Amino acid sequence: MAEQKNVQEQDINQLIKVRQDKLKEFQENGKDPFQITKYDVTHHSTEIRDNYDDLEGKTVSVAGRMMFKRVMGKASFCNVQDLKGSIQAYVARDSIGEESYKDFKKYDVGDVIGIKGEVFTTKTGEISIHASEVTLLAKSLNILPEKFHGLTNTDMRYRQRYVDLIMNQDVKETFVKRSKVISSIRHYLDGEGFMEVETPMLVQNAGGAAARPFNTHFNALDEDLHLRISLELYLKRLIVGGMERVYEIGRVFRNEGLDTRHNPEFTLMELYQAYTDYHGMMDLTEKLYRHVAKEVTGSEILHYGDLEIDLSKPFERLTMIDAVKKYANVDFNEIHTLEEARKAADEHHVVYEERHKKGDILNLFFEEFVEEHLLQPTFIMDHPIEISPLTKKKTENPDYVERFEFFMNGWEMANAYSELNDPIDQRERFAAQEELFAAGDEEANHTDEDFLNALSHGMPPTGGIGFGIDRMVMMMTNSPAIRDVLLFPTMKSLDSDKKAAKAVSDGSANAAGGNNGFFTPNAKIDFSKVKVEPMFEESVDFDTFSKSDFRAVKVKACVAVPKSKKLLQFTLDDGTGTDRTILSGIHAYYEPEELVGKTLIAITNLPPRAMMGIDSCGMLLSAVHEEEGEEKLHLLMVDNHIPAGAKLY
Repeated sequence: MAEQKNVQEQDINQLIKVRQDKLKEFQENGKDPFQITKYDVTHHSTEIRDNYDDLEGKTVSVAGRMMFKRVMGKASFCNVQDLKGSIQAYVARDSIGEESYKDFKKYDVGDVIGIKGEVFTTKTGEISIHASEVTLLAKSLNILPEKFHGLTNTDMRYRQRYVDLIMNQDVKETFVKRSKVISSIRHYLDGEGFMEVETPMLVQNAGGAAARPFNTHFNALDEDLHLRISLELYLKRLIVGGMERVYEIGRVFRNEGLDTRHNPEFTLMELYQAYTDYHGMMDLTEKLYRHVAKEVTGSEILHYGDLEIDLSKPFERLTMIDAVKKYANVDFNEIHTLEEARKAADEHHVVYEERHKKGDILNLFFEEFVEEHLLQPTFIMDHPIEISPLTKKKTENPDYVERFEFFMNGWEMANAYSELNDPIDQRERFAAQEELFAAGDEEANHTDEDFLNALSHGMPPTGGIGFGIDRMVMMMTNSPAIRDVLLFPTMKSLDSDKKAAKAVSDGSANAAGGNNGFFTPNAKIDFSKVKVEPMFEESVDFDTFSKSDFRAVKVKACVAVPKSKKLLQFTLDDGTGTDRTILSGIHAYYEPEELVGKTLIAITNLPPRAMMGIDSCGMLLSAVHEEEGEEKLHLLMVDNHIPAGAKLY
């Protein structure tokens, strides 16, 4: 296999050398394509097809990438691909001249060319251009792949999106639709009297959402700053300033994991409207989604995988309590204390943390039992105050707030509030968030004094909402993963593993023996700062221990569990031929993508345990110690030469 790969690389290198030689020859003959600065394009390919009756016999000029060429003596055919599609060209020596035809025969698939000529139909009925002039506009020095799709090339498609766009017309159409989605949103909101604005990306206080920010340093001011995690707090300042309807579509940045629905930088649209509430935001959401779907897809019925989503009917509206009662058969109207909430969670195997209050546990029930059922458009209203620090309380029940989340396909698509405009209440909410941060919640908000100062000047009753644009595009284009709708998604650098291995090799002479970059040389660790839990004093009898089935498992896939800050979901090859799913609460220590391809150790004969609605079938082994008062965790990783399913003795 390695020998075959080397031969392929040699063949490709030789083909690239031939192309470089052709370019050099063109340049030496005064025909350097890279000196051409413009080309007069009169039509795109689809315009010629759609208007053939008017264009037949008329001269047009097109430009694009040559995707096919067939030389047949004195006449040839080629295919030119442009933004809208592709069209065939008939290139004859007698029509373009002997020298030009000689040059044309040296052109390669992948070259960017211009074709000028008359529109006609071939004997086989294909609309074409009879070339009178062919111009080389850019020489392709690389080789296009024969096929550029399928699971084996998914990673390359994301990394080299430019090649993906060349080879896959459906990918190009997805991003054309993405542009239409954003344009359609703007068109609708502009028609409703909203003003588009821009607010800072570099901020001193990253607030407005429950997320960890990216941090940076501004050298000129010698000050630490953050990349924004939402658009909310600045847009509300504008409502205070009298700009009654504002919206922004922009990038936000959240320091979280990568999976099919999450990318650390993504596009968010937030809007705020004075003198309305969250019911007004529900009405706006229904109308906006129908408008965008109709403009982009031509229908108010969306098809996502096997699911048909009907946007034409009124969207269902449920309170969170009613939704949990409907799908989990637990009525939080009958649960009045934290102890009662914890008891219900224990009975239903809902995992909670010591810091969680009654409202947090209600939300955990919702995530565990409800979300997966929300396939059709649904508004989940009236969230507990504990998870909604910027929202106005319900006057009839101050334990809950005037907030909704919009769901489709089991996904959260939007989040909206009747905005909190009481500066005294807001300060108390910020104080509660500071307590959560001190207790270890890294996603809690910090007090924003300037925002409180703005609220103190008086903000009118306001409705606000945030839409995840990338997820909306996924639904409108039937795309299975967020990376399919991001032109350049965040990717782990190709040489990161090599760098890690080199760092290990540089630190220890013994590391060169091939440890897969897993192990840090002991010489670099100050063990005087490390505290290890003492050994168990009680012994386990050998018969009990021997019943534990320890196996080597290969990580086929790893994703963050939605709505969980800790859990990662592993899809594992355990050697049986059937994938094994194990959940592990190690997201604070590892990002999902860095574990794919690793070989781990798991106990494989434990009974399934439901976590966040997912059965976890086993346990991954890790090593835990304390260092300067902070817990550290390392998954047990072993040499990748060990096969999946290998049993440990």
